[in-house]
Amino acid sequence: MKKIETGDRQLANLEAKVKDVSEVKERFSAQLVEVDGRIGELVKVQEETAKKIEELGKIERKIPVRPEAKIESVIPIRREKALAPLTETELRVLEILAEEGEKTAPEIRDRIKLTREHTARLMKKLYEEGYVERDSGKIPYAYRVKEEMRKILGKTEAKA
Repeated sequence: MKKIETGDRQLANLEAKVKDVSEVKERFSAQLVEVDGRIGELVKVQEETAKKIEELGKIERKIPVRPEAKIESVIPIRREKALAPLTETELRVLEILAEEGEKTAPEIRDRIKLTREHTARLMKKLYEEGYVERDSGKIPYAYRVKEEMRKILGKTEAKA
């Protein structure tokens, strides 16, 4: 009798555990359905986004590419104002660069016959004040006249 009672208790415990597992299975199934629905929604949104991106790409290809408009100075820079603060040596360097193109500081030094230090300071000053551009990808730096300065220098040479 004791064995039967023990067996009955064990069966009751097992039945409770099976019932708990069934409830967990039902909740898990419901959550899986919910997650599956959300994934479906995400897939739809992703497909719609991909279509929109593709449409935008088609529209972008149809738009003609216009060359960028050059912006000229609203107020013309006068030669006197632009060149007034410069010394004769600085003007000579700008003219050399405008006529002969890009040069390094040692090349400029050879032309203006000044010391290496003086030439380096002079080129740094012209660069910092915006008269020349410098290519810092090379050592020694290569300098060239900015386009605005080339125009100013060109106008003055034409007048002379």
